Amino acid sequence: MEKTELLYEGKAKKLYKTDQEDILWVEYLDQATALNGAKKDAISGKGELNNQITSLIFEKLKRAGIPSHFIEKRSKTEQLVKSVAIIPLEVVVRNTAAGSFSKRLGIPEGTALAFPIVEFYYKDDALDDPFINDDHVRVLDIATTAEISRIKELAYAVNQALLTLFAEVGIQLIDFKIEVGRTKTGDILLADEISPDTCRLWDLHTKEHLDKDIYRRDLGDLVPVYQEVLQRLAD
Repeated sequence: MEKTELLYEGKAKKLYKTDQEDILWVEYLDQATALNGAKKDAISGKGELNNQITSLIFEKLKRAGIPSHFIEKRSKTEQLVKSVAIIPLEVVVRNTAAGSFSKRLGIPEGTALAFPIVEFYYKDDALDDPFINDDHVRVLDIATTAEISRIKELAYAVNQALLTLFAEVGIQLIDFKIEVGRTKTGDILLADEISPDTCRLWDLHTKEHLDKDIYRRDLGDLVPVYQEVLQRLAD
């Protein structure tokens, strides 16, 4: 298989067409961003780590029966995925109060939530990805009522699988963001990536950060932290 035309270059990935119509080629970049791109740095080795972590997690989710666009890891920094139409939502699942949730509602970081919360954010850089509800999703014609239910069902299933996966390696899953896409037949699939870039992860015992908050909050070097997550998941 060959990659051909560059379709898209984002903050952390490039997306290429391939010589097969329904398969895309993803290349992870050595780049870190935060605050909706306001903070941006090149970090050697980050692309390789995110690709390997995402590939490993998607393979484990597949075995748990969760459908995604992931096909296979192609190289240290590249993977193949099914072509889907990305739904312009960031779907956030929260198990423990942290980050913007704590600031917005005044709940101290580290407070366990009574049940997992699903939030929607409208993917629009010009609007700074605003927090929206189900009615907004319908009014903006982003998804139907049935699709909203399916997206939430998928998000809860991913959460349960990730809670188990990370707990087994001594990591607490605080919250995470996923994206989803539609196939040509209208099926909703997990898409994009799952990595320390998109999850808030704490060591189960020390509560040390094992995620991009290391970069967001200037807490230290990102690469050794991501290496630690990869090593735990791979063992």
